[in-house]
Formats: sequence, C-alpha cells, structure tokens
Amino acid sequence: MGVYMVGVGAGEWVGGVADGVDRELGRRGVAGFEVGAGSREDFEEKLVPGMDGFGALCRARLSAAEVATLCDWTVLVPVSLDEPIRLAIGSAYTDFTLVAGAPQVLGIAERLAAALGLPGDIPADCGNLGLTAWFLDGHAKERAGSEPWGKDLDAAFYVALFLRAARHSLRYGCPIAYC
Repeated sequence: MGVYMVGVGAGEWVGGVADGVDRELGRRGVAGFEVGAGSREDFEEKLVPGMDGFGALCRARLSAAEVATLCDWTVLVPVSLDEPIRLAIGSAYTDFTLVAGAPQVLGIAERLAAALGLPGDIPADCGNLGLTAWFLDGHAKERAGSEPWGKDLDAAFYVALFLRAARHSLRYGCPIAYC
C-alpha cells in the first residue's frame, strides 16, 4: 500500500473529473486536450521517502503560491493554467480535486533542481517505479557522492519526481494523478 503518482490513460480519463476540467478550460477560453498515448503503464512512482527535507527546501526557495502549485494538486494536466482548477469531486485523498498545469509545475521543479544542482540525467524515462527504485536501491547515493543534491536524497527524490511527472504529462499529453 501507499501513495502512488500515476499516468492516466485515455480509457481512464472519463467521467466527472475529465468533464469538469473540460468545462472549466472552456470557460477560461482554453482548448481542451485529447489524452495522448502515455498512460498509467508508462508512469508510476511510489511516494516512499520522507518529505520533511523537500518541504523545507520548498519553503526556503519558493513563495507560498509556488509551493501550492507544485505540491497541492491531485491531478496534473498537460495544459498551461494561470490558476489551478478546483472541482467539487472527491479524489483519492481529499474531498475535492485540484487540477494544476504541467507547464507551471515543470517551471517550479526546474528551479528547485537548479538550486539543488540536480543533474539533468537523473533517470527520467525509466519505466514504472524506476525513479523510486533508483533512489531507494542506493544508485542515487553512489552517484551523488559529495554533490550538493546528495546531502538530502529524499528532497532530491521529490524534485526529480515532480520534474518527471510534469515532463511525462507534457510529452505524452496525459494527466498524472495520485492513487
């Protein structure tokens, strides 16, 4: 058990959340999107490490609004959103669904990656649980050595996770959700 971040395939992007996002995008004058080929099978990571260091990094480097954009969403979509979409539809862990835009999340995560000195070749397209395994099985620790990002591998994991999620959403045109 645990919390997973997963890609949402076209067959799963139906019902209340999909309809609510489409309605709100239309109201904002933004074209909807067709869910692309990337799906749950292409993206799955487990949120295992502690988040204390990541939370401290966010508070030190980001505004409260940026922290909310990066961390508070329940669904990430491959569309630019000036502000998140709040839907009165329960999600896996809350009584509502908060939809954020992948371009905004990516920009914030890239700034955190730069602040940590996170290398660009951290596993990005690594299959299901690939990033999780890379950080948990010791490869990250071996690779980091005395690099700045190796001082808090848990924080580095979450920065890399949000980078990977936003890039996957944009590359494959698919939502990412928590389950």
